[in-house]
Amino acid sequence: MEYIHHALKFKYDLCIGCSHCTSVCPVCAIHVEDGHPILDPNRCIDCGMCYQTCPMNAIYIEQDDFETIYNFKCPVILIPSIFSAQFPEKVSQRAILSAIYHLGFKYVYEVEKSVDVLKEVINERIQEPHDGPIISTFCPAIVRLIQVKFPSLVSNLLLTKPPLDMTATYIRKVLVERGNAPEDIGIFYVAPCAAKIAAVKSPVGEDKSIVDGVINMNYLYNKVFRVIKQGLYTLREDEFDFHPISKNSLYWSLTGGEIRDVPVGRNLAIDEVHNVSDFLEKLENEDIDDIDFLELRACDESCAGGILCAGNRFLIAEREKKRAEQHTNDITPEENNLLNFKEYLRENMTVGEVQPRSMDKLDDNVAIAMRKMKKVFEITNDLPKVDCRICGYQTCKALAEAVVNDKADLRQCVFVQRILEQTDKLTPQEALKITKQVWGETKLDKNSIKTLDLS
Repeated sequence: MEYIHHALKFKYDLCIGCSHCTSVCPVCAIHVEDGHPILDPNRCIDCGMCYQTCPMNAIYIEQDDFETIYNFKCPVILIPSIFSAQFPEKVSQRAILSAIYHLGFKYVYEVEKSVDVLKEVINERIQEPHDGPIISTFCPAIVRLIQVKFPSLVSNLLLTKPPLDMTATYIRKVLVERGNAPEDIGIFYVAPCAAKIAAVKSPVGEDKSIVDGVINMNYLYNKVFRVIKQGLYTLREDEFDFHPISKNSLYWSLTGGEIRDVPVGRNLAIDEVHNVSDFLEKLENEDIDDIDFLELRACDESCAGGILCAGNRFLIAEREKKRAEQHTNDITPEENNLLNFKEYLRENMTVGEVQPRSMDKLDDNVAIAMRKMKKVFEITNDLPKVDCRICGYQTCKALAEAVVNDKADLRQCVFVQRILEQTDKLTPQEALKITKQVWGETKLDKNSIKTLDLS
């Protein structure tokens, strides 16, 4: 099985076993054992819903050590255009850029610099015959969602590198041409979400990312803001849009940003992972057709709502739109040097075939998988279908699948326990033991409730 990196990690010393994370996961990737959440690495899409819902901050996002930028003679930072939109309006873009340089970076680029090349490829692809909608691969959480939950739609994914990788490809080529040794160049990406960190560490359709490291956007925001508030930087003459990008490129990270650049055909933009999942289910069941292009984003308000953004997603989106409206729509090759490398980028922008890794796959042997599927159906029908999660799983179906794969006991269901107790096939002591295996000893300690008179 391919290596799949996950940026989301659990702090079990803070976890209280509330199962909030289990309830919101769009792919049933978390269940509870011994009072703690257990992640299924083959299902997780790093969407970050669990991170947002945890009341104890017991979920954190792994990132590279910021100090590693100093291991390179030529450290470069790639920031999404929404980064500056998180700061209060009184903080100038020039001050933000100056503070970033103060931290030690030699070059600063915005990720969306390559969008003007990518949009041409998308429009060319739409003009070609295609079976079903072409699905954007901008959001890595959506790519993984399709891999695990909608494997039949994998063939609809646009097999091109996202703007991050295309811009990084351009940067490496230009800096080498300027005389920098390849080993001296270190490219670091500022990620607004966990999925983009995971995508750099284990990119889908590629063996290795061209990016050397990832920086948590919230971490960098605080670091830059501290430099600005303490006045530690020297104000540079450079404008923040040091390498101008077009108006539409600034919209790209927001909901509807991609389809602005796709004027032909019927195209839809959908954000928030549960909304996307519901839509893809209808698409897979052929309830929806006649769509040419789908822009799908896991976060509400797209990257402006990334879980590592420091500000309110609606305010970030508003500020980004204001900045876009202040720009001219067309950027010439003289203004954006990347456009002079258009052919080189087009030759190096395709990724390999994306493989499905269906979460519903019960066995590699088709005959065995069919028998297991039948058994899952039978067990699910016998369960109460209340999806109470007391068994430790998100749904009755998820429990049934775990039972069929010998990963769970059907008696974990509290309703099954009561039925078995009525028929003398299970004692209360045995039922208590099973429940403790799911929720741990603490929650079922008779001395843990002190405010109620249970006598």
